[in-house]
Amino acid sequence: MNKIEFFKKRIPIYRKEPWTFAKEVFNFEPDFWQMDVLKDLVEHTHVTVRSGQGVGKTGLEAVVTLWFLTCFPFPKVIATAPTRQQLHDVLWAEISKWQSKSPLLKQILKWTKTKIYMRKYEERWFATARTATKPENMQGFHEDYMLFIIDEASGVADDIMEAILGTLSGKHNKLLMCGNPTRTSGVFYDSHNRDRQHYRTHKVSSADSSRTSKKNIEMLLEKYGRDSDVARVRVYGEFPRAEADSFIPLEIAELAKETAIPTPADITIGDLGVDVARFGDDETIIAPRIGNKVFKLNVYRKVETTATTGYVLKHARDMMRQNPNLKEVYIKVDDSGVGGGVTDQLKEAIRDNRLPYKVFPVVNNGTADDHEHYENVGTEQWGVLRESLHESLTKHLQGEEATVELPKDEKLITQLTSRKYRMTRKGKIALERKEDMKKRGLQSPDRADAVVLAFYRPKVKKLSTFSKSKLGL
Repeated sequence: MNKIEFFKKRIPIYRKEPWTFAKEVFNFEPDFWQMDVLKDLVEHTHVTVRSGQGVGKTGLEAVVTLWFLTCFPFPKVIATAPTRQQLHDVLWAEISKWQSKSPLLKQILKWTKTKIYMRKYEERWFATARTATKPENMQGFHEDYMLFIIDEASGVADDIMEAILGTLSGKHNKLLMCGNPTRTSGVFYDSHNRDRQHYRTHKVSSADSSRTSKKNIEMLLEKYGRDSDVARVRVYGEFPRAEADSFIPLEIAELAKETAIPTPADITIGDLGVDVARFGDDETIIAPRIGNKVFKLNVYRKVETTATTGYVLKHARDMMRQNPNLKEVYIKVDDSGVGGGVTDQLKEAIRDNRLPYKVFPVVNNGTADDHEHYENVGTEQWGVLRESLHESLTKHLQGEEATVELPKDEKLITQLTSRKYRMTRKGKIALERKEDMKKRGLQSPDRADAVVLAFYRPKVKKLSTFSKSKLGL
């Protein structure tokens, strides 16, 4: 009996035992949680898995794809993910790896960059890779035996998810969703919460997996905290308190809003962060800070640059009058667009009146000082505030007093925690562009930008002895 004939005789068993198929066809040994998922897929139509990183979910998805594709008549398997890189470089490559481990599967299946099909039946018997970029990519599939596999399901938009759910109308149609639980909304989130009665749900912690590095997990927990959203999403497979791709998690911003610290008496330099708007819906914000205490934000709408300059000088003067220990005020202005005019006017006023202030124009798209980790200065500025907030949370979790105070300004907290980030292909952190925020229906983060500028630490050049003598100092 040849391999194909043996395989055909085993198909009735394989349909009921995909784990046996995996072991016999390409020597895949399922973990305990993978075994549970495979059992559920046999008996149920909708299965959803939230997990930490590195637990083997992509390997499971590959096994399920090949099982369904070879053990059922004229199936259609649609594999999708939020990005082309995740779909083709990760999931599709994993399927190819396991197919190549089996002489039998190499004989009966043909693998291409976008399709795997049963030889001689390429039009009706196949698996295909479709990036989850638009709903129509998921529509038009109809077959008695059909399977949708959604990788990194948290990142797939709701309209695309709804198109997939609408397609699954057949008795033998199945859905497998897997991913890190990065969002607290959407179809994937609902499948583990309000809609869980319609799904077989699974949660897999990286700490419980035999495939993960426990040393790396411990390093992650020490860096971000065992109760942080990073730990919840990347290790425990729990949904975050905030969106996982939010640059500043909600929990640390909320803590700072509820913290009250005294105005530091030993600080001699005050800070003003100035985000300038002229007209439209955007706001001009002046954010005063002394140490790690941010005071009530000063908000202005539809003011010209000359008036903004006057307001900045007034708040710098008030800050020094109310805090006699201050010897100087650092004024940090977003120098992009109309902010450049405010910078020039401030410099002129300070020079002509010999005021104890320093002006620092900041261009967000410039090169970051820490250019190994941040894509640009704007992201680095936000990183300074984020690190300060994380340090404050760490002290709080250790039973000490939190060290950062933000004003009780709900609009500020929303702006701080709704801006997302991504990792570039060079491994640098890049903050979401304001244009993309507006596409998501969000306002410009003017209040957040002003506070970020208030925390930013510009490099101050010391004057040489020769330079001081020339200036008469």
